[in-house]
Order: sequence, then structure tokens, then C-alpha cells
Amino acid sequence: MGPVRGFKKRRKLDRKVDGGGVSESSEQEPVDWWDDFSKRITGPLSLTNGVDKFESVLKVSRKTFNYICSLVKEDLLAKQSNFTLSNGKVLSLNDQVAVALRRLSSGESLLTIGELFGMNQSTVSQVTWRFVESMEKRALHHLEWPSTENEVKEIKSKFEKIRGLPNCCGAIDTTHIMMCLPTVDPSNDIWFDREKNHSMILQAIVDPDMRFRDIVTGWPGSMNDSLVLKNSGFYNLCKKGKRLNGKRIELSQGTELREYIIGDIGFPLLPWLVTPYPGKDLPHSKDDFNRRHFATRMVAHRALARLKDMWKIVRGVMWRPDKHKLPRIILVCCLLHNIVIDLEDEVQDEMPLSHHHDVGYRQQVCNPIDKKAFVLRDKLSQYLSGRLPP
Repeated sequence: MGPVRGFKKRRKLDRKVDGGGVSESSEQEPVDWWDDFSKRITGPLSLTNGVDKFESVLKVSRKTFNYICSLVKEDLLAKQSNFTLSNGKVLSLNDQVAVALRRLSSGESLLTIGELFGMNQSTVSQVTWRFVESMEKRALHHLEWPSTENEVKEIKSKFEKIRGLPNCCGAIDTTHIMMCLPTVDPSNDIWFDREKNHSMILQAIVDPDMRFRDIVTGWPGSMNDSLVLKNSGFYNLCKKGKRLNGKRIELSQGTELREYIIGDIGFPLLPWLVTPYPGKDLPHSKDDFNRRHFATRMVAHRALARLKDMWKIVRGVMWRPDKHKLPRIILVCCLLHNIVIDLEDEVQDEMPLSHHHDVGYRQQVCNPIDKKAFVLRDKLSQYLSGRLPP
């Protein structure tokens, strides 16, 4: 299965985003690269309005594109490749990145991409995979748990501004990446989820800016949300007191609130994972708490919906994907999602906000709860409703 389960923190790279700027490559492609590249586009896309608009084809701005090129340049140019266009011209660095971005953002078939850019399917596949391998190595610093006190403080403040939840550090949710697998092969049964689809799970913890802070993927769709969580590195870190162990706040005399994340009722209620109250016709304070909780965790829904809207390769039904490579493709799509946010790419402003990322999937329910967490949730609910004694 995929190597991305329990996302492991790796060495930070020197290339950083600093105040919206980027570390540009010292060697730039010719200024007219896009003019030349766009003229080679064939098929239906060449007949649409705005085909000459960079963003309409690659789904990122030129600034973001240049930054991505600077990340992967060393790897993609490290050895001579035989990647060529149909006219025999060798693909440049920009050509390779453009092909990979188009493949990931459109979800179009290798055949369609090849016809669009004038190359064979094998070239599209190999170029895209080399790009994925490089991004997996060079862009990991864009997906990390907050490490500084100021960063954590800002995240908490932004979450509290949404609907008043104090000391919240993240929102967790899962989505399914659907696959078309042969049903005659019994080994594929494990990928069969509760909605009768073959799928792979992506679990993500998101900050208030819809940035992914921790992901787990590679597990089969047959596993429920609670089980995926309990098999994650994040869960083990929390269990050992090495995550969500920062500054506590005092709700009232003798009542402290630790750092926590929020999730829906598919996750277990834990001291560091606050879920909503189950059931209907709840008392006002509990109903109000659930409303605040729902409005706050919507950032996770929107982040996963935006991921699938921008990087459509993970939105549709993937035709017999390599189940060892797919987790790495999912990871790179998450990295690209974060890079667009980190570079404040205006392309994201043109995307409609949606929270539908798992259409057709019913809400899971996790019944076991932690008694201490149950008491703490009650006190948090009473605090938000003004009923907690001082």
C-alpha cells in the first residue's frame, strides 16, 4: 500500500516562501516560452476562448508556475531525457512542468493530454511521474504541522473568529478517491467501501486558511474514519503527548482547556478531538455548540472540495490506478494545493467555494467515547453559552 500513511516529517529544504516571494531559478526559460507552447496546443482546447491565457490551461499563475519549476528543476534536468514532442523537439523544463500540471489539474487521460500537447501517451506518463517524484522530495516543507508559537497562536485566533471555539488547532475530515478496479479479482475486495465503490481514503487536518497540515492516505475505502485515524502517525503523537500539547487556556476556575482539533461524528470523541453532540432535539446550549462546531469544521470540507476541484485527477473515478503510486500522486496534489495558498495565488480566488467533496457518501458514526472528553465537551459547550460558573 501507499507510503504516505502517517505522513512523516522530513528535513526542511532551503527553498522557502518568504513574504509572498519565491526563490527564482537563476536560469530562466525564454520570455516567449508560453507564446510558443500555447501555439502547439491542438484539439478542442485550441478553439476555446482564452486558450492563450496561461491560467486557463495550467490552473496556476505564472508566479506559482515559476516557483514550482524552481523546486523541480534540479531533478528534472539532472539527467538527459529522451522526452520529445511529435516534431522531435526535446521537452524543456517548462514543457515538462506544464504537461504534469495539466495532467494533474484536468484529470484528462494520457491520450487526451498527448494529443493536446503533441506527444505520445508514454511521454505524458513518464514526465508526470518524474514531476511527482521530485515534488514529493522538494516541496514537503509546504505541508507541515505548525512549529512556532506565533504560528499556532495565529491559527487558534483565526479558528476562534469563525464561531468562537477557543484553543482549536485544526479540523479533520476524510474523503474518498474513487477507482475503477476489476471486480473479478478477489484481492480488490478490500478497496470496496460502504457505498459499493472501490476507493482509497485521504484523511486531512486543515488550518483555518484551508491549508493541509497533516495528511494520511493509502488506506483502502473499506476502513472507517475512526480506524484510519487510529492507524495514523498523528494519533500516535497525540497519544504520547507530542502533539496538541501546547498552551492550555482557563475556561473558569479549575477548568482548563487543552489544545484540540474538531471532527464530525465519524471520529471518536477524545481529549484532543472534539466531536459534536449526536442526536436531535438537543437542549439549546448543545444545539448552539453543534452549530458553532459545524461552521468551524467547514474549512476542512471546503479544503477537500477545493483540492478535488483544482486537481481533478483525484476527483473522478481513476481507471485501474497503480495503488502504490496513487498515494504519492494524492500527496503531490495536496502539496500543490498548499503552494497555491502559500503564494497567495489569485487563481484560487476565481474558484467557487464548495463543501461537497464526497457526494453520495453517508455520514459515518463512531459510538465509543472517552468519558473525560465527554465532560470536557460539556464544559466547553457551557462556556460558549455563558453558563459555565466563573
